This record gives sequence, structure tokens and C-alpha cells, in this order.
Amino acid sequence: MRDRIVALLAPALERPGSVLVDCTLGLGGHTAALLDACPGARVVGLDRDPDALATAGERLARYGDRVTRVRAVYDEIGTVLADLGIARVEAVLADLGLSSLQIDARDRGFAYAVDAPLDMRMGQEGPTAADVVNTYPAPQLARILSRYGEERFAGRIARAIVAAREEAPFITSARLVEVIAGAIPAAARHTGGHPAKRTFQALRIEVNRELEALEGMLPAALDSLAVDGRIAVLAYHSLEDRLVKHALRDVSTSRAPRDLPVVPDELQPTFTLLTKGAERPSDEEIATNPRAASARLRAARRIKESR
Repeated sequence: MRDRIVALLAPALERPGSVLVDCTLGLGGHTAALLDACPGARVVGLDRDPDALATAGERLARYGDRVTRVRAVYDEIGTVLADLGIARVEAVLADLGLSSLQIDARDRGFAYAVDAPLDMRMGQEGPTAADVVNTYPAPQLARILSRYGEERFAGRIARAIVAAREEAPFITSARLVEVIAGAIPAAARHTGGHPAKRTFQALRIEVNRELEALEGMLPAALDSLAVDGRIAVLAYHSLEDRLVKHALRDVSTSRAPRDLPVVPDELQPTFTLLTKGAERPSDEEIATNPRAASARLRAARRIKESR
């Protein structure tokens, strides 16, 4: 949805010296498109993955000092901007989930379709997915699979994992996929996609504390925007999209009681929505990029300062 993101954010970046924060720089594709469309703008690009930052640096080298790359998790946006001496920005973009670099790197362990070390760390530090499946007790594993993966067989899978690790610890993904598939009733293995899909999603979210980071990023990103500034967020599963939806709804809704005849200025909304619900990619884009199929885009514009 690159073109749609450019259309949503470019109006806020027309002034020379305007600043976009790309909270998930990745390979730099969105940043490059916005820098091309807005020749007076500059970008602060955040990413926790040093490999992504290095690759993006090569891709964006032609823009020179219009791009500042920072290794950081996106909930650190406020600290990053303060360190750079930037009080307010004109646009914020967050493309959540995995980058193509992470998906395609076999040794990172994100894909359940290939046998690889159970890592799943976006930032390459801290506990791995192997640490989670080899140490968490069954009830804790079940809670993670149920909450983050919305896995209806979470309890069965958690118990199977705990039983299997007593024989030998999990090291690579193939054995984990086998245990997951064996824990799911045969009739359910052929519906809803790959049987390990939801478990791998849950483990990735737990390892990278993705929802926790998103909950911290959204208010900080909204606070960083100047009047007429815009935010666009691409989410890839319902848990992310729900957090984005609620955050944008809260700042775009009056806080006054419905029967109040005159709404005081301090109770007026500070943002207006730029998208009606969550926008989805076109069939044509999905055909050329199947990974975009689950994308959900929401955007908003600041219309007044907060009180």
C-alpha cells in the first residue's frame, strides 16, 4: 500500500524541513517513496534490527543527510526525538510486523516452512523463541498462544511442547512444527492455514514484546505530531489493528457527554480520521505481493493541540 501511504502522508510533508518518523524503517521502501514525493522533507528512521538498518542505509544513501537512522524500538520514539532536539514532527509512519529481510533470512527462525534455529528476535538480543518453548510452564505457554496467536488449541499445544522438551530441548523449528501439528486434532489441521502459523505468531510477539511496544508507541507518536501532522499505521493481524483502531478512535472522538449542548474546546477531539475503518490492499497488489494480503491501514491528522 505504498502509493496510498504516500497520498496520506505527503500533504503534511510539503514544507521544507518537515520531518517524517518512519518507526519501522525496514528496507527503506516507504521512506524512499516519501522522500521522492516530498523533496523538502527529511526522515528519522527507527529500527531495532541492525541488519535492516545497514541494508536501508545502502538503499537510502543517495538521499544523504535527509535520512537519519537510529537503532531503537518504536516505543522509544519520544526519547529518540528528544535526543535529536526535535520537538514536533509532521508525519509518523509505522509498518508493523516482519520485514521481508527478516522473513527471508532462514537463520532468523521466523518461518515455520523451513527448518531453522528457533530465534525470532527482531533486534538480535534478549531471550529467543527457544528460550520460551524450553522454559515457560504449560499454563504460561497456553496463555501466550491463546492471547497472541488466538489459538483455540493452545492448551493442547502447550502440554505437548512441555512433554516433548522433557525428552530433548527444542533447538530448531522443524521439530516444534511437528509437535504442534501432532497436538491439533486431525480434522482441524486442514483448515485455517498452516497448523503452526498461530503458534509461531504468538512466540514472535512474545519474544519481541510487540504489543507492549505498540501500546507505548501509539500515544508517544500521536503526542509528537504538530498541528496538521499525520500518522499512518499498517497492521497485519487483529491484535495490532485493534490497538491502532482504539488509539485513533480515542483522539478523534469528543470527550463531552452526548447531551451537552455546547462542547468546551478542551473536550473537542484533537485528531480527525483520514481513513474510514481499516483500508485493505487491492486485489492487484495482493496478486503481485501475497504478503500484503493481511495488511490493514489506518490514518489520522492532528487538528488541534491537546489541552
